[in-house]
Amino acid sequence: MAQTKTEKVKKTKPVRDAEATQAAILAAAEAEFAQHGFAAAKTEAIAAKTKVAKSMIYYYFQDKEGLYRAVLERSHADLLQAVQKLDLEQLSPEIALENFLRSLLDCVSRNPKLPTIMFHEAVQNQGKYYKKSSSENIDAFLIAILERGTAAGVFRAIDPFQSAINIMGTCLFYFIGAGNIQQFPQGKRLLSKAMLEKHAAEAIALILAGVRQS
Repeated sequence: MAQTKTEKVKKTKPVRDAEATQAAILAAAEAEFAQHGFAAAKTEAIAAKTKVAKSMIYYYFQDKEGLYRAVLERSHADLLQAVQKLDLEQLSPEIALENFLRSLLDCVSRNPKLPTIMFHEAVQNQGKYYKKSSSENIDAFLIAILERGTAAGVFRAIDPFQSAINIMGTCLFYFIGAGNIQQFPQGKRLLSKAMLEKHAAEAIALILAGVRQS
């Protein structure tokens, strides 16, 4: 028997409501974890921001740890998908590195809370949840580019692992240290579109100059 239009609406609406509720919880949790880290974040504060019962958080994510892991995956999903679409192995190492950096900085500019969350993860949890997230795959992409460029003689003799750490620091410290940095250039909004574009251009130029053969 064919479903009526009303029956279809009744079946799809709860699904959409559930998706919207989860998305709202994740957005509020992302802000809470960025500000306080996993240890000090409060599910009560997240529930208050989303105006849902605390029990709904546990219904969808089981506990605070489950919510935190969901936030990490959600935060990295956009970047991981963007990088996977670049077909980096088909590009020259230099172009692959530049495209990777542009994708990284574009994603982080749209989600500036991610570096701060990862900072708290390193300090508070010593990478306990980091190693279980897709962020390791992102790091692997960068290391592979550096290894390929070094082997081909396009990049100078660098340690790909150490260089990947320094490159990530160059790109991401801008966001982690924004609260301090903004005290120096008076009147400049570090997370404005113009300043983010300038940061991306400066970071990419610095990194490419640093890895190229002289």
